[in-house]
Formats: sequence, C-alpha cells, structure tokens
Amino acid sequence: MKNWPSRERRARWATVYGGNRIRVAVTFVAAAMAAAGESTAQQKKDGPPGQDATRPTAGGAAPARYTEAGLNADLTRFPVRILPEGKVPLHVQILLDRAGFSPGIIDGAWGANAARALSYFAAPEGRGGNTKPASVSAITEAMYQRLRAAAGPAPPVKRYRVTAADLRGPFVEIPENVYRQAKLRCLCYSSPVEAIAERFHISARLLAQLNPRARLDRLAAGTTLLVPNVDNETEASASDTMVVARLVVSRSGFWTQAQDESGRVIFHFPSTLGGGFDPSPIGNLKVVSVSESPAFRYQPALFAEVPDSEPQALLPPGPNSPVGRVWIGLSKKHYGIHGTSSPETIGYATSHGCVRLTNWDALQLALLVEYGTPVVFR
Repeated sequence: MKNWPSRERRARWATVYGGNRIRVAVTFVAAAMAAAGESTAQQKKDGPPGQDATRPTAGGAAPARYTEAGLNADLTRFPVRILPEGKVPLHVQILLDRAGFSPGIIDGAWGANAARALSYFAAPEGRGGNTKPASVSAITEAMYQRLRAAAGPAPPVKRYRVTAADLRGPFVEIPENVYRQAKLRCLCYSSPVEAIAERFHISARLLAQLNPRARLDRLAAGTTLLVPNVDNETEASASDTMVVARLVVSRSGFWTQAQDESGRVIFHFPSTLGGGFDPSPIGNLKVVSVSESPAFRYQPALFAEVPDSEPQALLPPGPNSPVGRVWIGLSKKHYGIHGTSSPETIGYATSHGCVRLTNWDALQLALLVEYGTPVVFR
C-alpha cells in the first residue's frame, strides 16, 4: 500500500517504551492514516477520556515489601501457588510481559488479565482462541522454566537512574473536559512519574511500593529507582522472525491475540472492548492503516450518551490521548485497535466499540501487522 509505514519506522515508534532503548518523547506527529487518505480525526468511535472504571486491586491488602534480590530470585519448591498480591505475582507478571503474553499494567496484583495471559502461555498450541484454557493458579517447574526461557536471561527488575531528559517535559495537566483538552498543544504526560511508570509498564502505586524512600513527587536527575526490567528489544527482535497469520479479538474473553497459520498464539494482549449501546463488531475485518501518534476527532454523533447537538473537537496527539500512541485502522469505518490514556482500565471496562490496549502493547502490535492482516472478532 502506498505510504504504508515500514517495519523499521514502526520499530522506532516502539522504542518509546522499551527499557534501555527509550527516550521519553514529547513531539507528536500524525502519520500514515492521512497519507492513506483517511482522516485520523474521523476514524475513531471510542469515548472521551475519564469514562472508564478503574482496575480492581487487592482489597484491604497492606502494601507488599519488595527487595531487588527477592524479585530477581528464581522461583523454587514447585508447584508455586500464585497469591493475590506480592513477590510471586509481580515476578510472573514481569516475565509474562517479556515473553509477549501481556498482563497489561504491571501492578503486583494477580487479576484476570495476568491469569488469562498465563493460561494462554501454558497452552498456546492449536488453541487459536477457540477453547478457553484451564485456569492456572499454580506454576509447575516445567512451566516456569519455559516462561523463564521465553522471557530471556535478564533479571526481572533493575535499577534505573533518572535523567535530566526524564524531567524536561513538557508535562501537562489534563483537564477532564474534552473541549479544554482540544485547546492544549499536546496531550502529553502529566508528570515525570507518569512518564517513567508507563515506560516500564508499571502502575504508579507499585512504583511507589518498589521505591518507598524515593520522593516521586520531587524526582531529581540521578535518583535511582527499582523498576521492572522490560525492554522492547526482545519483543521487536521476536516480531522479526514470527509470521502473524491473523489477529483474533475475543469479545467475551477481553483479549487480542496474534496467531500463526496453525492457530498457535504468538502474542497475547488484554483488551478493552465495546459494550452496551456501542458493541465491538463481529466477523472478519482486516488492517488497513497504522498511524503513529494520531490526532483524535471527538464526534458526539458516534457516542450514544452524548447529544448530537454538541460540537465536534479535534484533540491533539499524545500518550494521554483517547487513542494513545498508535492507531491501527480496520476495514470497518470508525473502528480500530489503539492505545489508551488509562492503562489500568484495560480488560476491566468497556469502550465505544474499538479495541483498546495499553500504549506499550498497541505499539508492539503495530510491529506485527501489515496491510491486509486479517482481524477476526468473535
């Protein structure tokens, strides 16, 4: 397709969130959708920010005490039971993220997203999303060794030194009102903590738990933080050797999967899908565009709960845009797969019909697809 972004260019987009490869970007450029003759402002049927429920956490649980040595130690004495919160679920979440079976936001709490990811990792062969795998509540030694191998040899957590670039911004307070958002130059990160947390796929709550002595509200260059050792180098390299035959989106399972020709699950991503008056489509579609840092046109006529008489608005790009850092356009008008401004809601809320992923998962998926990649909703 004319002006389709190259794999190399899309790989550069993905470095925005990838471990040592990252440099937090604040320059936003609308890309391939306009080149394909499709207005980024008219391709979206998702809701304005601030309408999602939040991800449930372990109710009433005291903050876990984490140490670098404890989190980097391999699991032993199998089978290992996965508790609702603590060292084991956090250790496994990080390994799943690195293995390409995303748990969504890494928060140390064992919820539905992480459980589904581990279940599909444990039984990827020939499933093709047709059969729900058995739920996994404990890890056997064989399963753990396979997960450890898939995640690579690097330790699960590492020390990261905050740089002057991390603190430079610009940082923008994001108003809830969509028309006030439209007046901003960009829907950038709201703080250095938000940028650093998203870079390492982690919740701000867990970042604070990992670094109880750090003043996260007053970060200085040179501050050392304990963070998940997630790096898109491994994932980008893997995507170069894996051929994706199709994407499968489960409207009941709340996930999106990249599969090979045999139906084997190669990558798994928790997803937020449509519901109520705005269900996601069903049937066979295909990928028709990929756009970096897209603008978003707020069109009240596309939202059941908004009066059609309300004016439209064009929102600037940025990680806090309703469509996040990347838009993967589908062959049905107004529908696509994209990032989000609220990664903690993925898998636990509903959209206005589109498929939402975390920003880092959406960027990874953009590496895997080409023009015409089949997308099956079921």
